[in-house]
Amino acid sequence: MTDVQRWKIGDVTITKVTEIEIPGPATWIVPDATPENLAREKWLQPHFADAQGVAIMSVHALVIESGDCKILVDTCVGNDKTLTIPNWSNRTGPFLEDLGAAGHPADAIDFVLCTHLHVDHVGWNTRLVEGRWVPTFENARYLFGKQEYAHWDEFDTKEFGEVMDESVRPVVDAGVVDFVETDHVVAEGVQLEPTPGHTPGHVSVRIESQGERAVITGDLMHHPAQCAHPEWSSSADWDAKTGDRTRREFLARHADQPTLVIGTHFATPTAGRIVRDGDAYRFAV
Repeated sequence: MTDVQRWKIGDVTITKVTEIEIPGPATWIVPDATPENLAREKWLQPHFADAQGVAIMSVHALVIESGDCKILVDTCVGNDKTLTIPNWSNRTGPFLEDLGAAGHPADAIDFVLCTHLHVDHVGWNTRLVEGRWVPTFENARYLFGKQEYAHWDEFDTKEFGEVMDESVRPVVDAGVVDFVETDHVVAEGVQLEPTPGHTPGHVSVRIESQGERAVITGDLMHHPAQCAHPEWSSSADWDAKTGDRTRREFLARHADQPTLVIGTHFATPTAGRIVRDGDAYRFAV
């Protein structure tokens, strides 16, 4: 089975199930994250970059268990998808089996929550059955941001492939989507937090229980190096200036606090805390 991690936040359990984690260039998504630049940040080694500055990143889903409620946050790349990223197109990976082996079979998920509607956050929303895209999580309600969906429904550039037609619109057409605000309360102790910039309606997910706190970043950061360099924007950012401001506000809000920060693309060990480091920050695990 693939990489699985678990964290307890009071009475809430968070489980990570990995679809993809490999070393490789990060410049395709964070252009400033060159090997030379990453090698200068020694604290990234060994988990998030090697000694030569080669980045390590992850695509994974997170299951939040609050009471009897199971919430799947982001659904990775998926199988059989028609995508413009060669290593992601027409995958045949074992993600669903791994999710079930981690104790969360598809039919046990109550909510599917997408932090935003990019290719690697919606893929397993659907699966291909007899030539049709059908909802993967048959007993779940899917939660899409109102603003987020409206944007991509109007401005579907197909930059990354048939993302909307294969992974988003089929669940809307199936009548299983709830369109929510960016501060929506999902379940007890689980609430969305607006973090725009990467996309118009991008959200992070805040978890609070028994005096303990965690936050799932979504793509407000793609790599821990952006703690030290919040000015490093993603090539996929909708509004780089807003994204920069969002990162700085997020870092200042959580720095030197007991909040467990879980990075949606951070390689294993994935979770840590933001600490001040001179005039900047670093990610401590």
